[in-house]
Amino acid sequence: MNRRPILEGIEWLGAIDWNRRLFDALIPLPEGTSYNAWLVRGTERTALLDTADPTTGHLLMAQLADVERVDYVIAHHAEQDHSGMIPAVLARYPEAKLVATPRCLAMLADLMDLPPDRAMPVKDGETLDLGGRTLTFMHMPWVHWPETMVTWLEQDRVLFSCDLFGSHLATADLFATADVYEPAKRYYAEIMMPFRALIAKHLDRIAPLEPAMICPSHGPAYRDPAFILTAYREWVSAPPANRVVIPYVSMHGSTAMLVDHLVASLTDRGIPVQPFDLTVTDLGDLAVALVDAATVVFASPAFLGGAHPLVVSTAYLAGCLKPKALYAGFMSSSSWGGKIADSLAALMPQLKVEVLPPVTVKGMPRADDLAAVDALAATIAEKHQALGG
Repeated sequence: MNRRPILEGIEWLGAIDWNRRLFDALIPLPEGTSYNAWLVRGTERTALLDTADPTTGHLLMAQLADVERVDYVIAHHAEQDHSGMIPAVLARYPEAKLVATPRCLAMLADLMDLPPDRAMPVKDGETLDLGGRTLTFMHMPWVHWPETMVTWLEQDRVLFSCDLFGSHLATADLFATADVYEPAKRYYAEIMMPFRALIAKHLDRIAPLEPAMICPSHGPAYRDPAFILTAYREWVSAPPANRVVIPYVSMHGSTAMLVDHLVASLTDRGIPVQPFDLTVTDLGDLAVALVDAATVVFASPAFLGGAHPLVVSTAYLAGCLKPKALYAGFMSSSSWGGKIADSLAALMPQLKVEVLPPVTVKGMPRADDLAAVDALAATIAEKHQALGG
């Protein structure tokens, strides 16, 4: 892709990564991703906001081939998908200064070789005049690393938001359409959800700016910022919904019987429910379901005396993501084994949830076991009454 203008004197650069299918060696990317950089020209100086992942760095450098001067390289975030080409860009423009928060500069120095005399730390609220265009740097830690900042371009009312409001979506569309909602929610669920309390405060800080455009570092830009700002408000602050998510594994069918019965029993009580067989589940789909669910029920067979490894890793991941869930339940089937519910609950200390009475079955579920599943469904229904269920 060539450089593309978004406004007079402001251009998109970077790369569309059509074929990438895994991020952070964990996150599935069913629709690829992009690495967005932004070139902002004033009457006197030029700034490059972020760079690109090194795997696509040659594309960024080709886009810069006819850009004679860059005075400032703005690093919003130290992670390499944004910062990886900073050394090459600084080498291309020996007069350029590297602008970032003090913490970001320290982290960048750990991650790559940088000339220390080129560093230009900026305080929260500090400004930089490009000539007719003023960049204001706003520190916004924990979206999603501790050193992150965003840049506000006052005259054009453009917010360069780094990872905040992003989406892992490879598309030739420069600006977002309604189709970006699900990729943006998935991105929020996988990356931003653990920091929702802090993000709520950052949203309060952004609101008075009334941006006319938001340009994130992944996915398309927003010419209607209300679209994504409203969505984030809902994902971050709205109460959990009358929904149940059931991550499970079944090795010989007994745990699946428990799950099927719980799904039917919850459905009879008017409670939307989503089971996820972890042997085939896309973890991003599960993360999206966790954004709104009030209850999560983990179901596992015994595996060498404990929970199945896929359920163990998912419980740990759920604890790391810190969704808004209010209740957690556990079901297990075993011929021999330990206290599966207790071991799984211990993996999620970050979740401030009420743990519901577990359903523990020896072997194939019998009538009394299925009655216990119905009792769990009844308990969930009672708990969900306040949510409108």
